[in-house]
Amino acid sequence: MTPVATQLHPLSAFLRPWLDAVAPDIPALNAAARERRLVTGGGAQLSFVAPPAVAEGYEERAFLAGEVATRPDNRHDLFNALIWLALPQTKAALNRRHFAAIGAARQQGSAARGPLRDALTQFDECGVVVAGCCPDLWRALRGHRWSEVFVARRAELLSSTRFLVFGHASHDALGAPFAGLCGKAMFVEVDEPWLKLPGTEALAALDVRLASAFDTRNFSPRDWQPLPLLGIPGATADNERADYYADTRQFRPARTMRPGSSPGNR
Repeated sequence: MTPVATQLHPLSAFLRPWLDAVAPDIPALNAAARERRLVTGGGAQLSFVAPPAVAEGYEERAFLAGEVATRPDNRHDLFNALIWLALPQTKAALNRRHFAAIGAARQQGSAARGPLRDALTQFDECGVVVAGCCPDLWRALRGHRWSEVFVARRAELLSSTRFLVFGHASHDALGAPFAGLCGKAMFVEVDEPWLKLPGTEALAALDVRLASAFDTRNFSPRDWQPLPLLGIPGATADNERADYYADTRQFRPARTMRPGSSPGNR
């Protein structure tokens, strides 16, 4: 597979232990999956395989046979595999919900994806977890009060909140980041002891929380908050300047909503 640059983007750095543990090729990734006894949504042993000639049925093959289609020499698919290694329970939960939704649609004689599958796909590709113990900061982010969160309350944000990029397409894009690169964010409220856990322990605990959420909640694309990735502290040295967040091409003001329209996720 295509080698990943030695210097991962700061927002991808949490994947370093898994990248360092395996050569970036399919046999090594499969060996790591077997060692960790990873399974897909239906409980089948996870294996990364070359894509079949017919591209349809990705989620069903993963659920039933454990086979995750993975293109050799492809950064996008490599990051997908690394997320499977780092957050396996969440990835399995996403696969499980996709499979159930596909079956439900077929029973109704429909080929439509529906809002749940659209939301699952968006998060799988571009999701960002905002894990914090200060819901007020999340409400400010949802209100597009960028300067309040990232400038005026930056110290509070750094002490109370962690940002974790889940979407493998976002990790791929971070190889050559550009202004306006956005993720689809969700908030997970955590306590202060979680914030003090070592990285791998915090990630494992978060994996359990995320898997439970995706197994039980009916998401739609409206539940995701657009989040400019380069606004996250540490994503670029440029965002250490207060005026960085004044660029409305990247940090757009909140829309004025019509009376009676849905406010989205809470």
